[in-house]
Amino acid sequence: MLRNMSLRHAALGLLVEMDGASGYDLLKMFEITMGNVWQATQSQLYGELNKLTADGFIEVASEGPRGRKEYRATDAGRAELRRWLLDVPPKFVRRDEVLLRLFFLGQVSPDEGAAFVREQSAALEKRLADLGELEGAIDWGDENLSFYGRLAMEYGKRFMAMRRDWYEWVLEELAKRDPKDG
Repeated sequence: MLRNMSLRHAALGLLVEMDGASGYDLLKMFEITMGNVWQATQSQLYGELNKLTADGFIEVASEGPRGRKEYRATDAGRAELRRWLLDVPPKFVRRDEVLLRLFFLGQVSPDEGAAFVREQSAALEKRLADLGELEGAIDWGDENLSFYGRLAMEYGKRFMAMRRDWYEWVLEELAKRDPKDG
């Protein structure tokens, strides 16, 4: 039985979309298309390819020089991807290290707390700028990866813009607070 792990389904989904790929090609496509959504290291991805093969969801379509393998999804893999897409409720991430730290900013000076928020805001602005550069560098087409990739990228841009606005609000609230009250 396939474990409910999104890395597995991300790899499986890319293999279905790409109609087969080597581990290297899959890793590069993973970085380009999903790097802002779901990160994976080379060892994680190659390990997942081995597990997907063992589970019968993908197979080695061909082998090339230096042990290069090209994988493709099996019918069982396509059925599993469909099952995961339609039947498995998504897990909503409830961990946010920035928010956790915000709960404890009262343990540092007001200036240190505000500096922390400003640092987070600046880092977010950099990520937002990087995302804009990536968006401009992609040759968007009409295929599934482009269409749905643009939807995911737009979510990322909107989420970061909301977070930026929230950081500004937090800084305003911190400025209003009388340090003698804390």
